[in-house]
Amino acid sequence: MMERIELLAPAGDLERLKIACLYGADAIYIGGQDYSLRANALNFSLDDLKEAAEFAHNLNKRVYVTVNIVFHDKDLKGLEEYLVKLDEIGIDAIIVSDVVVMDLWKKLNLKMELHISTQASSLNYEVVNFYKDLGATRVVLAREASKEDIKRIKDETGIELECFIHGAMCTSISGRCVLSNYATNRDSNRGGCAQVCRFVFDADNSNEVFSMTPKDLNMVANIYKMIRVGVNSFKVEGRMRSVYYIATVIDVYRHLIDMVVNKTINDAYTKYYLSILNRCANRDSTEQFFNKLPGKDEQYFLGRDEVSNKDFLGIVLDYDKESKMLTLEQRNYFKPGDVVEFFGPNTEVFSFTIPKELYDKDDNLIEVANHPQMVVKFKIDQELSRFDMMRIKVFDISNFL
Repeated sequence: MMERIELLAPAGDLERLKIACLYGADAIYIGGQDYSLRANALNFSLDDLKEAAEFAHNLNKRVYVTVNIVFHDKDLKGLEEYLVKLDEIGIDAIIVSDVVVMDLWKKLNLKMELHISTQASSLNYEVVNFYKDLGATRVVLAREASKEDIKRIKDETGIELECFIHGAMCTSISGRCVLSNYATNRDSNRGGCAQVCRFVFDADNSNEVFSMTPKDLNMVANIYKMIRVGVNSFKVEGRMRSVYYIATVIDVYRHLIDMVVNKTINDAYTKYYLSILNRCANRDSTEQFFNKLPGKDEQYFLGRDEVSNKDFLGIVLDYDKESKMLTLEQRNYFKPGDVVEFFGPNTEVFSFTIPKELYDKDDNLIEVANHPQMVVKFKIDQELSRFDMMRIKVFDISNFL
């Protein structure tokens, strides 16, 4: 019998949490305003955390909160009260890396689960069993784990394993980078990473530049293998990413995982979804450590182009069934005659040509939608729902069959 497979999404605020839930995530990981490694994200107040838990639980989703900084003495003040509050709110698990939090979780006899963060750099079964003995029910393995590592750890521990499947990589071993501390005095292990590995440096005695940037992680082609070696939770990186990125990536992996589990996946759909993902981010992506040690093709060395596309055109605010009028919040320029496509939590992808008659929020005719986040209206026969999205049409599944 196959173990439960979870698709785990990031969220930097309530809007992105709701998008992740609606677009197919089984669980969402978020950060509070303290003790979280994404200090530059908006993050969640205690009131936000309560609302997040209520929203997710109403959809039978789970919520995990990161408490995974490296703790200094001054950080311990208020930690006990914070953990108790998270438990009272109904948070399903905390994701931690420091033993002091693990010990406090146990002493307080909290109901929420204890998950070990990727910051702990777990790459062998002995350390995973150590955390299991402390009460952890899940370990988020370091991103450098190979399929052989994952299988051995699963066989020797039996614990739930969580692995990243998509998003940014660290140029250092997970949880061990001090480049940001050294170069900018911003502590990468306390939420302040300056991403020095993304900097472009002048190479000595040449006109070329040098970088040490790893390409992003993309495990589209390895979902089945990951299930086979014992991965329980498929984690997407990106608490600071946009709503469009989260919706697109979660929607793609939701379809892929379901097709793998239901044995309906084929090469055409794999290539189609891979093409969509490759347009969603502005860095190249690869499978990194899973099948082999990464080499020159998994890294940028001589600079790179990171040009953001403008595929995301708008998000649905409302649809009137009687008039068939769609109300959309615009995100990028579009005009009559443009071929677009819609997708959403309950909307299968379909193509559409923008009609001649476009209206603003006051029902005035307009020629183009060219102001960021302006409200645009137009008629469309197919019913749409709030949070559905409109993007440029680039690919058609029929092209891959």
